[in-house]
Amino acid sequence: MTEPLKSPPKKNPQLRTSAPTLPPTMRSRAAMGLTAAAAEGRFMLQVCADCGTVLYPARDACSRCLSTDLHWQEVSPKGRLLAETTVRTSTNLYFRERAPWRTGTVQLDVGPVIICHVHGDVERNGRVVLWNRLDRAGQGVLIAMPEQPTPNMEDDPQLRAMTSDPKHRRVLIADARSENAAAIARALKKAGAGQVFIGEAEAWRPNPMRAVLEDIPGVQILPLDVTDTRSVAELAGEIGGKVDILINNARFLRPGGALSRGDTVFAQQEMEVNYLGLMRLAQAFGPGMCARTADGVNSAVAWVNILSAHALVSLPELGGFSASQAAALSLSQSLRAEFRASGLRVMNVFIGPTEDDWHQPLPPPKVPPEALARDLVAGLQAGLEDVYCGDVARDLIERFRAGAKVLEREMTTGQG
Repeated sequence: MTEPLKSPPKKNPQLRTSAPTLPPTMRSRAAMGLTAAAAEGRFMLQVCADCGTVLYPARDACSRCLSTDLHWQEVSPKGRLLAETTVRTSTNLYFRERAPWRTGTVQLDVGPVIICHVHGDVERNGRVVLWNRLDRAGQGVLIAMPEQPTPNMEDDPQLRAMTSDPKHRRVLIADARSENAAAIARALKKAGAGQVFIGEAEAWRPNPMRAVLEDIPGVQILPLDVTDTRSVAELAGEIGGKVDILINNARFLRPGGALSRGDTVFAQQEMEVNYLGLMRLAQAFGPGMCARTADGVNSAVAWVNILSAHALVSLPELGGFSASQAAALSLSQSLRAEFRASGLRVMNVFIGPTEDDWHQPLPPPKVPPEALARDLVAGLQAGLEDVYCGDVARDLIERFRAGAKVLEREMTTGQG
């Protein structure tokens, strides 16, 4: 059984910080389908449309009938462990620093035999469930898990290396004035987070959320204004070396598009908070977090952006806000490229309308803060890159995949 993870001792600043390393990164274009599925926590393999063969590893033609009509589909992840071994040394620096590392072969019920990582609680020749997860290089890999949950299974070192579990980690939430800050802080503490920092802009102004936040054990409120470069830099200088997970929940929203507003005042504010605020946070906190991705139990693991689902396709009633969210989404994709060499993961949480004053004119369903917090923490625990929270966000992504141009027409003609 997995030993429960213990809270790490205070770090000795005189000791060397381990340099970030990555597992092998090369993948074929066909294999990128596994990575795309892993980003959302889905178990998918190629299936031949002509003969129905389930294929692994990914390839360009069916190994049975040579058809090139292959599609990624969700299939049963269950199987049996055929053989296993424990690697105690490796020519690859990433695995050498993390040895011992258990690997094995699994016979899937749907056919293929797969070489994969093996969780420490899996019994020899036992039944397993394969999970598709992202490794620290951001590539999809398969890990065999026990068919039935075991105590402390989330603390297995190999599984933890593939996730962004907040247990024993220190988290910074960017905006204490957001209606979702308290729910996120409570969910993080319930998940075992060691400490939660929350940034508060303009502390001189009354904040109805402050009393609620102060009642949560392990929460510390600090000054942070994402529209002020100096404020962001000062906080990074104070706690930048302690932040393991950063959650950017800062958001400015006003209704209207280009013509209905008549000026650019609100548009400037939306870009200042939603886009430039993200950039300021990345410039101040990003380098320090990237340097600490190999720092043991509480290494830096994830950068979280809470984005509107209308970053994917504009909602005319919130046209200016949608544009700022699209800009933030584009920047977050750029950050993935810049963070990739260190293994720091960027997770985008796409949400539909929330239960706040500015979304009241929109019809239900709405996303309550507790639902957002639950899905956010679950995404960290699963090591995901993309999380769709709420019925509206999940509906939009399915329609976006089915036909982006059709969805655009539906949204802009009021049929969405």
